[in-house]
Amino acid sequence: MSGILWNLISFIIALGILVAVHEFGHFWVARRCGVKVERFSIGFGKSIWRKVGKDGTEYTISVIPLGGYVKMLDGRVDDVPQEMLQHAFDRKPLWQRTSIVAAGPAFNFLFAIFAYWLVFLIGVPAVKPVVGEITPHSIAAQAGLESGMELKAISGVKTADWESVNMRLVSHIGDESLTMSVVPFDSIGSERQVRLDLTNWQFDPEKQSAMSALGFRPYTPEISLTLQTISQGSAGEAAGLLAGDKLTAINGQPIHKWQQLVELVRSHPNRSLEVEVLRNGAMVTVTLIPQSKELSDGTMIGFAGIAPEVAEWPENYRFDLKFGVFESISKAVDKTGQVIELTITMLKKLIVGDVGLNNLSGPITIAKGAGTTADYGLVYFLGFLALISVNLGIINLVPLPMLDGGHLLFFAVEAIIRRPVPEKVQEMGYRFGGAILFALMAVAIFNDFARL
Repeated sequence: MSGILWNLISFIIALGILVAVHEFGHFWVARRCGVKVERFSIGFGKSIWRKVGKDGTEYTISVIPLGGYVKMLDGRVDDVPQEMLQHAFDRKPLWQRTSIVAAGPAFNFLFAIFAYWLVFLIGVPAVKPVVGEITPHSIAAQAGLESGMELKAISGVKTADWESVNMRLVSHIGDESLTMSVVPFDSIGSERQVRLDLTNWQFDPEKQSAMSALGFRPYTPEISLTLQTISQGSAGEAAGLLAGDKLTAINGQPIHKWQQLVELVRSHPNRSLEVEVLRNGAMVTVTLIPQSKELSDGTMIGFAGIAPEVAEWPENYRFDLKFGVFESISKAVDKTGQVIELTITMLKKLIVGDVGLNNLSGPITIAKGAGTTADYGLVYFLGFLALISVNLGIINLVPLPMLDGGHLLFFAVEAIIRRPVPEKVQEMGYRFGGAILFALMAVAIFNDFARL
């Protein structure tokens, strides 16, 4: 329960910040254009805090924290006195109305740059992207990727750490190929290009990472067969496993790598495994019955709630992504640009069917992400805020009525035909756009529950 509460609090804080940024964009530009702002609201529904400013604007925080709005004086919905017509939104020139609407997404992008600037200024621990194990006969193996290679770039974009690698790989879903620039790690050697053929790439984000789907894993320090932690209430605790136990065999077969245990546990949900461990110099046999979890496609996998001892990372693999005040600005702009590019790419692939609707995430998944990153610390939470802020900005620019992009579409038509789009047409558009948005939200929430 405490984990759910923490996720909820983190989600409300994150969404509150991002909504405030978005709506402040509309508010700030509207004020600069001389539009009367009647209400600035964070959230919907009944107000839980309210204040009227000297400017006459009502500032409010409402009980449902799933959005917000800026209510401006508008002759299309209000009876505007003659002396206030000059302050009505609908009476402003087209370029000012366009600027006011576009300011919300623009402020989301600016906030992402600011958040990433703080991330790079504070510094975040990172690991160099050095390839570990290669799966025989996989796409990576056929391309000639080898263990010990460091990934310098993917399709021309530099990849300093594994987060960058993962982002670039995901952006290639549905493509025919990608190229990797690689060098032997920590040794003298020239950079060379490796081309991966993606025509037979089967990638399900619910089951595996993009890297494992291609047939390679990141280098990790040696994972021992000695248990370090046993989760409370887990299958491992029920079996009587203890921290310090060294695994030696399962069902009478010796095991030499931790991955062997992982594969056996995943393939035996609710089925017993006879596990032999070395405890205080004596051999002990316990019966482990992995708990089960259902994936989105209905597949059942097992998990035991145990973790091994892992060796320390070598110093030459670790570094801090940290830069000075001015260099962090360019890094933040570049990072935001990459996230914008990735988001637009994935949106296009969702529309054409290269990415399935089962990849849509809703508020529950976002809440989990907020809670997890907040647990890790401020710098990770800032990175999460930047990512969601970019997504919020892009989504609001989708040309669907009810979104900022829909309003901008109507303004574009107005610029062409030299008169506002008829209100009946706009109303039909709002209904159509609303139906699509509600349908997508329903799919996203369904996916969230399927992942629980």
